[in-house]
Amino acid sequence: MRLDATAELHAFRAEVRSFIRTHAPGRRTHAGVRAPEPALVPELRRWTARLYEAGYLGRSWPVEYGGLGDPRPEPGFVVAEELARARAWGQVGAGALASGALLAYGTDGQKRRFLARLRSGEDLWCQLFSEPEAGSDLAGLRTRARREGDHYVVDGQKVWTTNAQHADVGYLLARTDPEASRTRGITAFALDMRTPGVEIRPLREITGTADFNEVFLDGVRVPADRVIGEVGDGWKVAGASLAQERSSVAARSAELRNDFDDLLGLTAGPGTGGEHAPLDGGARGHLGRLATHVYVADLMSKDVQSRMAAGTDQPTDPAAVKIFYSETNLDAVSLAVRLQGLDGLLTEGDDRAVAGGYWQDALLYARAYTIAGGANEVLRTTVAERALGLPREPRP
Repeated sequence: MRLDATAELHAFRAEVRSFIRTHAPGRRTHAGVRAPEPALVPELRRWTARLYEAGYLGRSWPVEYGGLGDPRPEPGFVVAEELARARAWGQVGAGALASGALLAYGTDGQKRRFLARLRSGEDLWCQLFSEPEAGSDLAGLRTRARREGDHYVVDGQKVWTTNAQHADVGYLLARTDPEASRTRGITAFALDMRTPGVEIRPLREITGTADFNEVFLDGVRVPADRVIGEVGDGWKVAGASLAQERSSVAARSAELRNDFDDLLGLTAGPGTGGEHAPLDGGARGHLGRLATHVYVADLMSKDVQSRMAAGTDQPTDPAAVKIFYSETNLDAVSLAVRLQGLDGLLTEGDDRAVAGGYWQDALLYARAYTIAGGANEVLRTTVAERALGLPREPRP
């Protein structure tokens, strides 16, 4: 099935491409899901509002909350792909995740308040899920929330929180019943990130940037009306969020094709510091295998998009695409640095660095893709058990 086979989608793609070319606030200069510089955040809030106003984000939302009531996933795939193709900024933060939870389980009051502010760019969300001892094992989270009158009091720590330093609202999971089973007793909250007791500490990463943060919660009081869904149903609420992230399947494929095209350019000309390393037999073979993997990654993405459009997709489909994409991406950026020869030692900030040091930054970041959204080892187990029906290994 070709997702863009209809004249309507062809026209929509051209419209989106023109809109991005005319209105996008510059290009992203770093690979990956990165936090913007503080000075750019106001402009990105306005850009988010433009995307919603034009109907490019939130199309599937009910009309009463500002959407178009269009349940088809294909337009969302087109928007995500064109944003990635242009290396333009999309919606910053965890707004897509939060809107999925709110639309599925939020009260009418929550939907009217939070969805309107998300659409206008007034509220930028972050995701408060992962913890120092509960990253890929989300069911092991230890942050506690206890009821005191008309508030919950939250104590704990979150980590790897992208954009927490910019966020207005946090999509928080905390354990409200410590006696319940691992996936029960967890509750979802909309947390005002300016609440007393919330402390954000940026994490300086190997790339030299601070995209992730630690978030410490010390006696943080959250109004009981900020519970999303029922108390104890946070695991179910978090699952509903994933439906709003389907478009990332298309975005990652487009990003990989972009990078591979640029990588091919490294084989064709001199670097700023001299000729790139010649393509020996090993490098040519590596490039050929990589080309095949990029092509397969794109086909996997298109196949999953087609099945999502037809309603025949499986819960493990995004996991399989993510595993293959992240490992192909790591291979691609590793080869790109190798092909630069001695220039591969130059990094961002050196005026002789190839492409401004993009490839070196991308290589340092690439490992994050194999961990973020579920470590590949964990996702392989998920695919094995749920898609292939292999027996579960008993817990020790």
